[in-house]
Amino acid sequence: MDVWLSSLLHTLSLPEVGLTTVFVVAFVSATLLPMGSEPAVFALVKLNPDLFWPTVLVATVGNTLGGAVSWAMGYGAHAAIDRARGSPTHLRALDWLERFGPKACLLSWLPAVGDPLCAVAGWLKFPLLPCLFYMAIGKFARYVLMTAALLWLLPGDWSSWLG
Repeated sequence: MDVWLSSLLHTLSLPEVGLTTVFVVAFVSATLLPMGSEPAVFALVKLNPDLFWPTVLVATVGNTLGGAVSWAMGYGAHAAIDRARGSPTHLRALDWLERFGPKACLLSWLPAVGDPLCAVAGWLKFPLLPCLFYMAIGKFARYVLMTAALLWLLPGDWSSWLG
């Protein structure tokens, strides 16, 4: 089992595999599926410190595109409900969100509420490009701060894990 785990970690730490893995994990974790991308980002950066910025950028792009999928799901759900009811829907509980508009997507990085927020932005038919812009800012800041903090809190060489 140790050999298998060591081999898997070694393969995933390779830049050409690791960055793809980070993209996929970040993308999937930004949809409404309960998953976190931070461990994959941190592991790749810890094993390859020179990949800090490429990893953060790849994770940001993957997570932002996943947020776009959530936005599209919300937009599509709104359209489907409007067709089923025959009239436009409006939820009063979301009035406060409408005051902020696409800027509310800055909060898309928050755990538990960030991913549904992207879907709600689509539901409210906020324009996609400004939403993506604000999602990317929030997600980029999260990855930079989270990864830098973990590197500072957990210093040391992890290459011994690879055997």
